[in-house]
Amino acid sequence: MSKETLTIIDNRTGKSYEVPITHETIRAIDLRQIKVAENDFGLMSYDPATENTASCKSTITFIDGDKGILRYRGYPIEQLAEKSNYLEVAYLLLYGELPPKSQYEKWAYDITHHTIIHESIKKFIDGFRHDAHPMGMLLGTVGAMSTFYPEAKNIFDEGIREKQIRRLIAKMPTLAAFAYRHSRGLPYAYPDNDVSYTGNFLNMMYKMAEAKYKPNPVIERALDILFILHADHEQNCSANAVRAVGSSHVDPYSAVAAGIAALYGPLHGGANEAALRMLVEIGSRDKVPEFIKRIKAGEGRLMGFGHRIYKAYDPRAKIIKEAAYQVFEVTGMNPLLEIALEVERIALEDEYFIKRRLYPNVDFYTGLIYQSLGFPVDIFPVLFAIPRTSGWLAQWKEMLLDKETKIVRPRQVYLGHEKRDYRSND
Repeated sequence: MSKETLTIIDNRTGKSYEVPITHETIRAIDLRQIKVAENDFGLMSYDPATENTASCKSTITFIDGDKGILRYRGYPIEQLAEKSNYLEVAYLLLYGELPPKSQYEKWAYDITHHTIIHESIKKFIDGFRHDAHPMGMLLGTVGAMSTFYPEAKNIFDEGIREKQIRRLIAKMPTLAAFAYRHSRGLPYAYPDNDVSYTGNFLNMMYKMAEAKYKPNPVIERALDILFILHADHEQNCSANAVRAVGSSHVDPYSAVAAGIAALYGPLHGGANEAALRMLVEIGSRDKVPEFIKRIKAGEGRLMGFGHRIYKAYDPRAKIIKEAAYQVFEVTGMNPLLEIALEVERIALEDEYFIKRRLYPNVDFYTGLIYQSLGFPVDIFPVLFAIPRTSGWLAQWKEMLLDKETKIVRPRQVYLGHEKRDYRSND
């Protein structure tokens, strides 16, 4: 039986090193023994954007990008989207198992009855300009929440930690909806404990003069599916930010705020907006071939296609495409869908895109759904942040309880000046 080791020969010295292989990885710290001279620092690995570096061990989310597989705690995303709901999936991500009925009812009750925010947080939101970006408002208010719950810094007290988890998942839709209504000059609509998690979000977004807002069940369910699909996605930019900031043992509000900040960027949470703008730019179905021709000539990018991880059809995109048709039965067909379908058809048949393994990703159809539901473009990343909160907290909690966790502190390859002596310019 072969040994689970890697033999490295340093051609500079002729020395041989045997490095253990565990879970198809080697520890970067094991490279430090490889030196030219005894007083050398030792060899480091260089991996910009950590494309081939595992920063942690995790049991939360599994992705096989080549096969188009996504699983939460072992459950295929397709099954969860079909049979589960967001709050049940949030529980699964955080605690590793689907909850029994009694536990789920308590969990849902706790979340439902933590949705109200402190009135002073509402005043904090009032302090933003009317044209402030909702994502910036969400970032600021979540970070500020740590000052409203100072006990949250006791992160190793399980009871206190669990209360903050419930508070964050519960209050995120409230903060998001209040940010939206502030930006539109509308009075705040308070949470309704009689409706579902997504139904309550729709209530706080769109309730006007009616005594009781009743969400359309098709739209309510479609949003629940979108929340499930966006709940976690392994070690992406924002999850990594939550883990890195959380490794300093800061409170969970500050760690989640770091995730929101990462998601704010157009390369992460703004990707569905970019895909939507591309479809608007194309303008009509008959202009798609010319647009594709320009893309192949290097005159732009095909937004909503391709993924850092997936080299097959993103499994979430298939589910969202189906959900889109259900939404359009209620809202009416989005005229951009015809353009999107033609872009997908041509791209999936074109050798240029096939060779580069560029397939639709989750962002290609989500913008169409959000637009059809009446959500303005600037709130798209906020709709991403609401469900991702449970994934961020699951990642934060796992990191916190991992005995191997240390404060994140990457190395660098220094290419600057050697020592220089100060000299006056006189």
